[in-house]
Order: sequence, then structure tokens, then C-alpha cells
Amino acid sequence: MRLKLHSFLLILITASFLTGCNREKAVYIQTGGPELVAFRALPFELKDVKLLDGPFKTALQLNIKSLLTYEPDRFLAGFRTEAGLTPKAEKYHGWEDMTIAGHSLGHYLSACALMYQTTDDNQFLERVNYIVAELDSCQQADSNGYIGAIPDGKRIFEDEVARGNITSSGFNLNGLWSPFYTCHKVMAGLRDAYHLCDNYKALEIEKKFANWIGTIVQNLPDSSMQRMLRCEYGGINEVLADLYGDTGNEKYLSLSKKFYDRAILDSLKAGTDILPGKHANTQIPKIIGLARLYELTGDSSDKKTAEFFWDRVVNHHSYVTGGNGNFEHFGQPDKLRNRLGPNTTESCNVYNMLKLTTHMFMWNTSEEAAEYYERALLNHIHASQNPVDGRVIYNLSLDMGGIKEFQDPFGFTCCVGTGMESHSKYESDIYFHNDEELFINQFIASELTWKDKGIILRQDTKFPNEKGTSLFLRCQNPTKLTIQLRYPLWAKNGMEIRINGKKYRTKQNPGSYVAMNRTWEDSDKIEIRIPFSLRLETMPDDHNRVAIFYGPVLLTGELGPEDDPMANDFLYVPAFVTNDRDPYDWTDPVVEKTNEFLTRGVGRPRDVLLRPFYSMYDKHYSVYWDIMDEQGWKTRESVYYIFTTHRRDIENKTID
Repeated sequence: MRLKLHSFLLILITASFLTGCNREKAVYIQTGGPELVAFRALPFELKDVKLLDGPFKTALQLNIKSLLTYEPDRFLAGFRTEAGLTPKAEKYHGWEDMTIAGHSLGHYLSACALMYQTTDDNQFLERVNYIVAELDSCQQADSNGYIGAIPDGKRIFEDEVARGNITSSGFNLNGLWSPFYTCHKVMAGLRDAYHLCDNYKALEIEKKFANWIGTIVQNLPDSSMQRMLRCEYGGINEVLADLYGDTGNEKYLSLSKKFYDRAILDSLKAGTDILPGKHANTQIPKIIGLARLYELTGDSSDKKTAEFFWDRVVNHHSYVTGGNGNFEHFGQPDKLRNRLGPNTTESCNVYNMLKLTTHMFMWNTSEEAAEYYERALLNHIHASQNPVDGRVIYNLSLDMGGIKEFQDPFGFTCCVGTGMESHSKYESDIYFHNDEELFINQFIASELTWKDKGIILRQDTKFPNEKGTSLFLRCQNPTKLTIQLRYPLWAKNGMEIRINGKKYRTKQNPGSYVAMNRTWEDSDKIEIRIPFSLRLETMPDDHNRVAIFYGPVLLTGELGPEDDPMANDFLYVPAFVTNDRDPYDWTDPVVEKTNEFLTRGVGRPRDVLLRPFYSMYDKHYSVYWDIMDEQGWKTRESVYYIFTTHRRDIENKTID
């Protein structure tokens, strides 16, 4: 049976109260699939939600153009070569020249499947079906289930790894670059082709490939497995768990459980933050796999581990963008001040944290999960795409005076791959539902078709360039339903709701849901106004190093062009010299601009223009600022004078 979390058979209602959500009962939903746990809410299928005109649809359209530029036969060239077949085109280069070859095809297959659901454009369905057919040819040519583009990969797996001859650390497994990571991406692409495009051949290929993986690892003792798992293995435990969900075959569940890295996961299970110094995106997919295993087995320890990990990353290891990591690694919890530079916040990390966040919300519909999703989607994912040509970013710099370095789309790094997917599924977490409730989590211009209820809901908004949204309902019949509207934590000045022009009164506070329980009729209209306000968010380890938000929007200061000759100057990034921590007192809105402000009289040596981070792409900028008093500024000036004088003396003595 195919896993479709969006179809369900059984509603379980429990008499419990969810704090802060104004809900006297919690409604749980059991899927019609193999899950053993009940969900608080489920997402809609992508095809049920269509983006309307706005910034996210623009981002989607840029990604459509990018995806259609790629040639499937070039992604497939390495697979055909390793299967003993003649390639139909020259292979792509970049990372595809290395022993991580093939990971990009997996990303691309997933992205095309997602984009088909998103756009209903048959160009993407044709590409999905073509790639699956070609992988089938490669698998048949190999004859024992293997598919891969890794040079000499099959031999190393079968002759070395399967026999326990394992050398493994970091990203190196017997000379191969994270080969199970690549297997994961290929299997995920096949899974998505099956789930999203009804390609049953993809499931058969995936099963045969998983069977082959079983021949590599099933006879390895745990000591050998643990040695092998020192090497990054992506989320192969997740796709194997999904395969169990799709087939009901217990062997895939057993295989999934074999990919359990005790050195990391046992500590997290015990509630110990073992993350400092660890490669961040090596760990996140493992936890997504545990989240999926919990849903399929009901093992509460997997849920507990996933929830603990999510809390530690979101609340103790993340920056104001929702991103995490510096030079791809976690640091000490709540110690972020001195971990700023050009290599902060890898985009793959955020892509995976959002996947994990979806699981968190399905389990408990917490506003905190929806809040984090908005923060990371708006201020990292959306900010990581070039708004002109659609190129994406590997590490989104939070350096004080940094720039955005967009990737060569033909370099095929991991973040080029996850970027293909991230910008193909903006609809995925806007709305959730159970049989009695509709959750509106994100304020994104879109139209939801809820077939089972006979409801079409249109969300008209220019958010975040508009401070609110409007909801229009079309109902085939009057329908009793509770609409749960997120009341954002950042809405410090309240939220006004009007239903058919009449003010709807709520006692709820920011950081909760407003439950609107009534019988909805055709042409009902809900108008929501959510005033934005300026606020400072501080570094956890330095109260005087701050970022500035306007509502949900992270503001960044424009400092100068990318080739600015002054960019390396000691005082290039201004300090804010003030004892007043209310930014309203030292900023002015820019006339005829949205979400833009000028600092007034506090910037030393100069004031700056503050713009949304997602709109900054061709300038030096700063996300973080140091706030200080006059004496602090005099000290900084003195250091600058000493530094420049010393540098000038050295130059005079050494330069002819």
C-alpha cells in the first residue's frame, strides 16, 4: 500500500486541553496506511494547494526555469557507464566528477516529482518517467539490483564493505565520499516518483536497490556497522522506513534500524547534547529517519530523541535566520557570538530541519514549530535564492560585512541539490488538517482545494509586503469546521480578525492559535490584520550583539557594493551607539518602500539602510550589530587608530 498521509480512515477524539491554543478537545487522526500512531494534523497534498501571485510564486517560477535547463541524460550518464551501457550524453561535472556522483540525479528526480505536483506541468512528469525508465534499464543491465554512478562503487561495496573490510570516518568510506548518502538521495527520488507521480516502476526499482543494500549490510555484526556509520550516511534509514511503509515488508524495517549510529543517537536519546563539534547535516537526516520510524512502529524513544534534537538545534544552536552551523559544524550551545563568518548556516541543514519540523507539527500542532518554519523559510530558504536568476547558496553568510555567494548551478554541490527541492514545494506547510479542523500556519498567497469537505479557500495576501491576509471561502454546502489561525509570536501589537466584516473577539495571546468554530458558508470572508513591529533579538551569549526584525522579517544593513574597496576596513560595519534598545527611537521608515528603514543618528561611523534579508543579493551587508555606549565607541575608535597606525608603519617600512 502506498503511503499517503493525506488519506485517512479513523478519527480519534480525546478530551484533553492544549495549553495556549484555546482548544477544549484535541482531535487526532489515524492514517489509512501503516502508521501505528495518531497525528494531530496532516498536511495536504501539494497538488491541493496552488501558489498565487507573490514572492513565493516568483521564487517557484525561477526554480522551474532552472530545472528545465538541466538535461536528464547528463544526470544519467554515470549510471549508464557503471551499468556497462553507453551514455547518451556527456555527464555533468562539479561534484558529479567525484565519488559522490549520482546524488544530484536523486535530488533532481525528487524536485521534478515535487514540481509536477506543484504545477501540474507534464514536462516534469515526462522527465520523472523518463529517468525512472532509464534507471530501470541500468538496473536490468547490472542484474542484481544495484544502481549507481559512483566510479567503482559497486565493487568496493561488495568486495570490501560487505566483507567487513571497512575504513570509515567523516565523509570517507573505503575511499568513497559518503556513498550511502548518495544511495539515500537516489532512493528518495524513486520514492517521490512513486508517491507523487504514481510511477509504480519506481517502487520496484527502489525495492530491488534496497534488497541489494541488504546484501551489503545484513550480515555485518553491529561492531562493523558502527564502524561503517562513522561515515556520513544521509537519511537512508528514512527511505528504508518509508519503503517498509509502502510495502509492509519487515525486512526493510530491519534494514532501517541497522542504520543506527549509537555514538550519536544513544546520547541524544539519553537527553545529552552531544552536538558540539559534530558535522551538522550528517546528524539531521538521521533524526528525520527516527521520526519516521516512530510513526511506523510507535517506539516513543524515537519520538523523544527527535523532539530533544529539534529543541536543541532550534533553541540552542540556531541563529536568527533559523539556520545553524559554522563551517558546517555545530558549536557549543548558546555560544554563537564568535561563530560568525562567510561559512555559517549551510542551506542543506535548513532544508532538513524544515522536514523534521513538519513531523513535529503533525504530532502536536505546536505554534513553536510553525513559528520556526516561517522564520527559516522566509529568512533562510527564501533569502538563499538569487531573485534574478534563481541561483542558490551553499553557506548563507552571517558575517558582519558579508556577501551572498551564489553557487554555480552546474557545480552540483549538495546545496544545489537541496535547492532544487526547497524551491519546488513552498505550498507544503501552509495548511494542515484533521477531520474537524483546518490549520492556517503560513501567510502565503495560495488557494487550497479540500475535496473531502467541498471547500476552496483562497488566501489573498502580499505578505510579507502586507501586514495581514484575507481568506475567502467557497463551500458546496454549509460546513461546520474549526479554523485554527496561527497568532504569531512576533505579533506584539495584536491581531485583528473580522468575519464577514464583523470583528471576531479572541482572548488568545501571541504564540498560540485562534480557534474560529462555526458553520462556514459559501462566500464567507475572513480578514486578518497583523501589525508588524520593530524589535531586537540578541545573541544568546552577548546581549549587546543584536539583529533587527520587523514582524517576521529579518532586516539586514546595506553596506556597499560587492567590490567595495572599503569592505576590509576595521570600521566598515557600523556600530549602533545608543543606550536606547527600542529601534523605533532611532530608525525612520523609508518613504514609498516596504519593510525598509534608515537608522538615525546612532550609526558610527555612518547610518545604514535596513532592508529585508531576502531582498539583499548584490551588496555587502550585516545581519548582526554591536550596540554600545559612547565610551565603548571611543574604545573601538582607539583600537582602530592603533591598528591603522601600526599597519601604516609596517607598510612604510616594507613597501618600496
